[in-house]
Amino acid sequence: MFRLLAAGRFLFALVLSVYCLVASQPAGAADGPPKRELRGVWIATVENIDWPSSRSLTPEQQRREYRRMLDDHQRSGINALFVQVRPASDAFYQSSLEPWSKWLTGQQGKAPTPYYDPLPFLIEEAHNRGMEFHAWFNPYRATMDTVTRRLAPTHPYRQHPEWFLRYSGKLLYNPGLPEVRQYISEVILDVVRRYDIDGVHFDDYFYPYPEAGQVIHDEDAFARFNPDNLKLADWRRQNVNTLIQELHGTIHQTKRWVKFGISPFGVWRNQSTDPNGSATKAFQGYDGLYADALEWLRQGWVDYVLPQLYWSTGFRVAQYPVLVEWWARNGNGRHLYIGHGAYRMSESTKSDTVWRNPRELPRQVRLNRTFPTEVSGSVFFSSKSLMANVLHTTDSLRQHEFRYPALVPTMPWLDAVPPRPAQNLTVTTEAGANTLAWQPGPVAADGDQAAYYALYRFADDQTPTPDDPRNLLTVFRPQSGRRLAFTDTTARPGRAYAYYLTAFDRLHNESRPISVRTTGRAAEVVVAQTAPPESVPSPNTTPAPSPAPPARPTPRPPVSRPTTTVNTPTKVKVKTKPRRRGLLERIFGRR
Repeated sequence: MFRLLAAGRFLFALVLSVYCLVASQPAGAADGPPKRELRGVWIATVENIDWPSSRSLTPEQQRREYRRMLDDHQRSGINALFVQVRPASDAFYQSSLEPWSKWLTGQQGKAPTPYYDPLPFLIEEAHNRGMEFHAWFNPYRATMDTVTRRLAPTHPYRQHPEWFLRYSGKLLYNPGLPEVRQYISEVILDVVRRYDIDGVHFDDYFYPYPEAGQVIHDEDAFARFNPDNLKLADWRRQNVNTLIQELHGTIHQTKRWVKFGISPFGVWRNQSTDPNGSATKAFQGYDGLYADALEWLRQGWVDYVLPQLYWSTGFRVAQYPVLVEWWARNGNGRHLYIGHGAYRMSESTKSDTVWRNPRELPRQVRLNRTFPTEVSGSVFFSSKSLMANVLHTTDSLRQHEFRYPALVPTMPWLDAVPPRPAQNLTVTTEAGANTLAWQPGPVAADGDQAAYYALYRFADDQTPTPDDPRNLLTVFRPQSGRRLAFTDTTARPGRAYAYYLTAFDRLHNESRPISVRTTGRAAEVVVAQTAPPESVPSPNTTPAPSPAPPARPTPRPPVSRPTTTVNTPTKVKVKTKPRRRGLLERIFGRR
């Protein structure tokens, strides 16, 4: 035991030293900004926390408010939204299974007036800004109170009161009932099938947070549905695990590109309870919520895990650096995003005063980047806290940590086949702007077409490589009725540029680049040669499955910085296409 405690103290000192070193440097001091990094924000709808701000807003007011919110987050570099579409067995979308949410229309079961289905709008606005849309479900919470007379006739409690538990003034679904698991899966798969979401997301609410004097009365289900004769705590964890395992499989069978991720409580177990736990002294999600996040990672039942590390560096019972290191060591090959408590900066609590330091949140982001192969990004709770720019922290993110755009990381266990490059790329130079146009490439070996494109621009004195986001000019997502074209209005007249264009599929695999170069002369058309055929797997080939994760957490490998790789572009022949002198040329002349 003495050796364990000594090792824990040494580990914390080491991690804290690294944290202090990173915190003292400006973002990107050691390396360039990351090209791939998930930067997300939670948008909570329960109790109108983030959106809509009031139950009385009209649909048009709701849409305007949402657009303003997303425009603000786009300026902050956000590339993923986690939007709460089912806060309490209700719906922010048209559903035949559950009633409209009262936080949307003011009354549960009442449709928006004038009618619209918000979810397609929410998704489209996110996609138009290059953001992923993760539909956030609370699986087990059914109400925020126990006043059942206010429930809509279509609320599941009306048909199946035996499915529910009463606990601490709320109605909760009983996780021990097989019919409950089946119903929850049906609700989620309904959304997966009908809407163009990018991910299914759960928060930390599984079994309820313990409260003094409260008892979970699931004795009947425990007696009826426990064929393995497990102890009560193990049985409850098994109930949660079964739902997670089944959903992971059925989501990917329905749409293979839809991710499944969970945001567990930040502490799995303390080291004093379990040698595999973290050097913390906090509430334990494994024991208190019956949520075994480590098992989900070991078994590969989630595509990402997003622990809620809402504590600062100086919080003694759960130090941020210690927990980041622990989760990084236990990711087991799945994506790890860190949940940041941006809302903590607005609190007046005396228990964690480090949050009053405007440098705390940016430094946490920088610490994450010291684990470049283990930590894949950050997500902030919640939207209004980031928009409020408390302590000018959002300004800091915009000017430093998130100054340059980032692309969403890939998930090779879901899809490792890149799309084919675009075709017929041309650039037309006119006074004050360069316009690029292209056509989609053929379908890839796995049947995928390009979901969006990235356009990089390089000056004549730069070595072109699409590995540096500082050269990322725009991310372009096709829209119905809109041609594949982009006008670069920031190009300086008379200056030569190289443009690289790459295609991305739904899971963010990037094609080989195709490129064109301008000469700096006005009114020219430059055409890139069509990319030559590439060696691709046969249509029946699928990515090799990931190896089975180990039964126990493996020691964390030494942290290493990724080496810069040069993504060789498609070799093209560039030619200047002669043309007749037009009106603009006759007015402005040829350079």
